[in-house]
Amino acid sequence: MTQSSSPLINSRIQSYLRFAASQQRDTERIEPFLSTFNPYNDNPFLNYAIPDDNAVPSLDNVNALITAYEKRGRQPRLEYIASLAPAVEEVLIAAGFTVEGRLPLMICAPGSEQLLPTPPGIELIVPTSDAEMLATVTVQHEAYAAPTPSLEDAARLRDSIAAGGIAVLAHVAATGEPVGAGVCSVPGNQTTEIAGIGVRVPFRQRGIAGALTTRLVREAFDAGVTIAFLMAAHEEEKRIYTRAGFSTIGEILHISLPPKL
Repeated sequence: MTQSSSPLINSRIQSYLRFAASQQRDTERIEPFLSTFNPYNDNPFLNYAIPDDNAVPSLDNVNALITAYEKRGRQPRLEYIASLAPAVEEVLIAAGFTVEGRLPLMICAPGSEQLLPTPPGIELIVPTSDAEMLATVTVQHEAYAAPTPSLEDAARLRDSIAAGGIAVLAHVAATGEPVGAGVCSVPGNQTTEIAGIGVRVPFRQRGIAGALTTRLVREAFDAGVTIAFLMAAHEEEKRIYTRAGFSTIGEILHISLPPKL
């Protein structure tokens, strides 16, 4: 990906993130932000705002944003491509926000993907039954040390797949024991986010995450996606995704207002 094309791709991804948030969560327009709220889960990673491209918010704008999140019992928080709204961070810092992290934004386009093999004894499937849906969300929650999911979580995964999303479950071929999973969000503008790739602790360091990434990318491209993107939480993940054919084109800023003591 050339440097000249990166701003266009960044803008396309940011636009997609707004679209996806609007499909998955409640939203409220608080100029110059799109605020998103998950009505079922207070996990900060499922509740955040996205500024407009080139936004220049005032402190009043930010205070209105804080109020909107606090009245819903959610932590005021933003996730966005930093280069598209460079003036926002300074105003947030002035309002008391602190940077959580700057995650590499990585993309893969058809022809760039690299085949990473599925480890011996492991099988990858696209979940279809209720039991497979529940196994998929259960293994993801375990991998990320999240609370045990409910049947409603499995139903929401089924709804996402029905709308065009993709899920892949890794299990032990001989026993069916689930060991890892990942998803692609519902595509828009031939764009999708690969997310939630998780492997249970006893099965890590075997290449399962890489195999899941490869299968998700292949499924997405077969469905007509031309840009698959993801965010790498740490260097080990970045290395896996690089081997799978992803390249870094920017960064996603995670920034939030710390809870009051």
